[in-house]
Amino acid sequence: MPLNAVKTLRTPRRNEVGTQKELRIEASARLKNEVVIFTGNANRKLAEEICRYLKIPLGDALVSRFSEGEIRVKINQDVRGRDVFVVQSTCQPVNENLMALLILLDALKRASARRITAVIPYYGYARQDRKDQPRVPITAKLVANLLTVAGANRVLTMDLHAGQIQGFFDIPLDHLFAVNTFVEYVTSLRTKDLVVVSPDVGGIKMARAYAKRLEAQLAIVDKRRVSDRDAVAMNILGEVKGRNVLIVDDLVATAGSLVEAIKALKGNGAKEIRAVITHAVLSGPAMERIEGSALKELVVTNTIPIPPEKQSKKIKVLSVAPLLGEAIRRIHNEESVSSLFEPGVEF
Repeated sequence: MPLNAVKTLRTPRRNEVGTQKELRIEASARLKNEVVIFTGNANRKLAEEICRYLKIPLGDALVSRFSEGEIRVKINQDVRGRDVFVVQSTCQPVNENLMALLILLDALKRASARRITAVIPYYGYARQDRKDQPRVPITAKLVANLLTVAGANRVLTMDLHAGQIQGFFDIPLDHLFAVNTFVEYVTSLRTKDLVVVSPDVGGIKMARAYAKRLEAQLAIVDKRRVSDRDAVAMNILGEVKGRNVLIVDDLVATAGSLVEAIKALKGNGAKEIRAVITHAVLSGPAMERIEGSALKELVVTNTIPIPPEKQSKKIKVLSVAPLLGEAIRRIHNEESVSSLFEPGVEF
């Protein structure tokens, strides 16, 4: 064919490509036949929400105990050659949920699943990610090794406590962020004179990403940690007087750092104070501290289920099931997961 020739492309007929509805039905049926999602007992409700988003049933697996307390797992359906995802947060009780996840992975590996992805919305044991003192472990790396040996071919997680934990894995890891979920909610509030605050120096990059999306100012709380449970706020870097504050962080455990930051912000003339924090660990005196603070609202995600005794009018829970479900669909289809985030959202 000559170089200047124009090749005529035949327009496909409607019955050749099918309607958009038929294509969606076909894709949904293929997903249902090829993908299986299982869960332990850590956050079954979240797993069910993910399955509803993907329009597939939750996998049938028994996760219980033997009489002496050992965890018992049995996969009750065929998974040979299937793309399997196990949804399990390592939240309280941490050791039990982690062990259940490892046993589920081992059972699926021995059942000849084609690929096994550990979906860990909240990755526990992440706070010991380096040797900051003599004779301490790096438990974040230990857990990464355990997951790989147990049978995980891939890991999907959200808002890691430290980004370098991704490098502890010798298998692919997809790291999601709850920023879009939170920004959508905060935007709906139409709050004026907003300033985004990082509760410590380590969270500056995350706070900057929120500030950019919300077109808000940025401030930082300079704190000194006095123990693993308590921290003292020293200074506020940035202008918060007469402004509405949004504190952003990855997790809230005992709420010591959060409450100290709130006190410091109020002392510097801040008006309403909200906090958006991905993982609601809420251990020890957390609830008492939050209820007694000047915090207007604590917005968290459902990566960790909040038991009835820890529910409060101050706490609002947003679901990340659509985000996790879309990531699962894209992983299965070998599509880009990073494209879930808009350009410029970097941590």
